[in-house]
Amino acid sequence: MNNTLNNIAEKTLNDIRDAGLYKSQRVISTKQGVTITADGKELLNFCANNYLGLSGREDLVDAAKKALDTYGYGLSSVRFICGTQTIHEALEKQVASFFHKEASILFTSCWDAN
Repeated sequence: MNNTLNNIAEKTLNDIRDAGLYKSQRVISTKQGVTITADGKELLNFCANNYLGLSGREDLVDAAKKALDTYGYGLSSVRFICGTQTIHEALEKQVASFFHKEASILFTSCWDAN
């Protein structure tokens, strides 16, 4: 980079820092739950998709370990290419039953659902 571009970049970054808008990484040293320890401070965790703190529950971790032993890690591709696994079909039936509906379908993300 030439000096002019370096100076512009440095000034821009300083302006962002001065405005309190500079993003830096937080180092999290605990499980992602309702509370976390980040940079040595205990904080409420409002920025994760783990809103209810379920990902660290021992019963769910044990169920995930059992599923890994049974089904392996991840799928080889999307279900429409490689097929739907029995575990997905069973969960879809449970979800449909819970909501008193004929059927349900699972998506890996909201992006996929759209």
